[in-house]
Amino acid sequence: MPRVSEDHRAARRSQILDGARRCFAEYGYEGATVRRLEEATGLSRGAIFHHFRDKEALFLALAEDDAQRMADTAAEQGLVQVMRDVLTHPERFDWLATRLEITRRLRTDADFRRRWAERSGELSAATGERLRRQKAAGRLRDDVTGDVLQDYLELVLDGLITRVAGGHDAGNLAEVLDLVEESVRKRD
Repeated sequence: MPRVSEDHRAARRSQILDGARRCFAEYGYEGATVRRLEEATGLSRGAIFHHFRDKEALFLALAEDDAQRMADTAAEQGLVQVMRDVLTHPERFDWLATRLEITRRLRTDADFRRRWAERSGELSAATGERLRRQKAAGRLRDDVTGDVLQDYLELVLDGLITRVAGGHDAGNLAEVLDLVEESVRKRD
């Protein structure tokens, strides 16, 4: 049996993730059937599920990749920059329209909740660490704890994703993010 190079495996995995991201964005989690995933990726179910155990594993891999990308941004530039990226490049985040389905599963499926927490914890950890560094540098307001600031920013992110996923015009949202950023800074 011929050996497949690591580069080929990585390219195939990337192809699957890119197609799956588009499929989940268009049809949601439930509507992203195996047939639709095959069409979106251009691959057979065997090829897809050779790389991912099942649809949920594929979905969670997307969450992991995106969480890592957002965590890297949050660690370097803050969570508000992640939100700015959502506004300026909505096509990179369009599959997050499945957020309502995720929320439902988080409420009703303990096993999914555990796996989701493993994947999405990186963004929260990166945000918390960035806030600690900013607070220690005296850049953030000191009348509320870092945990409260983090919860506030994460709530804004959730609302922004919902807004963008719902097709609302991004019109004033950049200014709203300016206001959010200003609201967490230390007042002179």
